Amino acid sequence: MSTAALAILALLPIVVVAVLLVILRKPASKVMPLAYLTCIALAAGIWGVPTVQIAAATANGLIVMLTMLYIVFGALLLLNTLQEGGALRTIRRGFTDITADRRVQVIIIAWLFGSFMEASAGFGTPAAVAVPLLVGLGFPGLAAVTAGMIIQSTPVSFGAVGLPILLGVHTGLSGDASIQQFAAQAGYAWGDFLKLIAVKVATLHVIVGTLVPLIVVTVMTRFFGPNRSAAEGLRLWKFALFAAVSMTVPYFAAAYLLGPEFPTLLGSLTGLFVVISAARRGFLMPHRSQAWEFAPRSSWPKTWTGTLEVRDVGHRTGTMGMGKAWAPYLTVAVLLLATRVSVLPFGAWLQAWNITWPNIFGTEISASVQPLYLPGTIFILASLAAFVMHRIDFSSYKQSWQTSLRITASASAALVFTVPMVQVFINSGGGAAGYERMPIALADGAAALAGSAWPFFAPFIGGLGAAVAGSNTVSNMMFSLFQFEVGQRIGVDPTWIVALQAVGGAAGNMICVHNVVAACAVIGLLGREGFVLRLTLLPFVYYALLAGAVGYTIVWHADKGWLNVGSTVAMLIIATVLYVIARHGRGVRPEVPAKTEYPLRADIG
Repeated sequence: MSTAALAILALLPIVVVAVLLVILRKPASKVMPLAYLTCIALAAGIWGVPTVQIAAATANGLIVMLTMLYIVFGALLLLNTLQEGGALRTIRRGFTDITADRRVQVIIIAWLFGSFMEASAGFGTPAAVAVPLLVGLGFPGLAAVTAGMIIQSTPVSFGAVGLPILLGVHTGLSGDASIQQFAAQAGYAWGDFLKLIAVKVATLHVIVGTLVPLIVVTVMTRFFGPNRSAAEGLRLWKFALFAAVSMTVPYFAAAYLLGPEFPTLLGSLTGLFVVISAARRGFLMPHRSQAWEFAPRSSWPKTWTGTLEVRDVGHRTGTMGMGKAWAPYLTVAVLLLATRVSVLPFGAWLQAWNITWPNIFGTEISASVQPLYLPGTIFILASLAAFVMHRIDFSSYKQSWQTSLRITASASAALVFTVPMVQVFINSGGGAAGYERMPIALADGAAALAGSAWPFFAPFIGGLGAAVAGSNTVSNMMFSLFQFEVGQRIGVDPTWIVALQAVGGAAGNMICVHNVVAACAVIGLLGREGFVLRLTLLPFVYYALLAGAVGYTIVWHADKGWLNVGSTVAMLIIATVLYVIARHGRGVRPEVPAKTEYPLRADIG
């Protein structure tokens, strides 16, 4: 069968998801079983994959699904515990004391705090923490999920303390002796070679990711504001760009000086300190009379809210201190960092309990879980700490468990087919037909079509891999070697092509179906996944297209000059953004620094 035909067939499960979930707006619980059956039919009927291998991939998918549900449950339990103890009321007051403007709040929580959670743990943790926190502050659930998904771009390549590079790219490239020889001939030890790629990844992210906070607030005001106005988001452009640069500048410095473990970690921490300090002093902030707010909750469409209902139900009397209220989240951050930094022994201790299922059903597919190492365990420990620290009565804490279990169970209907489909798709190689597995067949088809224009395509392939697999790390594992070889084939620096793969893989998290399902599950908003994907698709296209244009400019500048197709496309995108900001981004009167705190808003939970 031809390369093009195989690529088209491999695309079918993704087409099923796109048509039914995104275009026809069917719920994931109904779409994903059809996508799963499509994938099985292709694997068995076209690729000739043995039934036992399909069963093993499905079993592995179910195990991965259970680990995802465990993380979702832990995040929900922590949020519900904070609600029962009254800490969430204090946290909400803390943010409204900084500003009543929802646009600023979403930048601080989703972009900066979410990036810190990504740096600490990765694997969907930002959505599990930041999304319910936004709901607790009074955001519509659908707006919170959308914001939580869009920010999963720039921070992701160095999330989980650098795992997408240190494990994903490393595993994808290190098995090929010719690439190790390439690195040695260029004068790099293998660790330095990975650092070189990491710096290129950071360079692309800094250029493209600077607009992400502005995109988040613009999407929020356009689709969830009382006036449905993108201009209301664009008017915050100065603060949004300031918040972006506050994260991306130290992010790049860390990549250049320290390596892949630290860019997102140090960038987000620096950004939090700088932006919150500046916001408290009114720097680039809108005047309080222009603070942007959602319409009253009573006017929200029912589709905006989930079953997670955050209320001020804390049974403690008096006011809880801010430090005490935030202590459980700080506990999460400290434990995640302590167990993810390789120089400390705690991670190895927790991973020592490893539940494995090697060679499932006699195949080469294996599964393993380290229960104590999963973020879900850390969330549960933080919840127990809050139970004691905040002196919550047992009946209220019991209610936290019951509510969290109920919402988590509702998520299983979609995930029980979504994740096994992904595993069958990834593990479709080695069949009787002798074809490459489906992701590689897709990539081969794109490479045959693209030729020298491949730098434009490379981020989209990385993004597609992450969207299907649910992980930038897995996407890098699957495609890094392929991307390197294509770079060599078209005669450009292959490390830049691998960097484009990693950047696209990070952006692909925005459109990952089972990440969206998991984020919706955290707040009980199942059935609206297609709407979220429609809102995140354009930001993903922007991210991958601009990264590809910049990459094309860089790799071909020696042959085609700096003014080439890539730089033309990049300049058109940037010029369009500047025009839109100039046309619609006016009208914000800056805040005058003052010691007076903003008044607390009425309970909106």
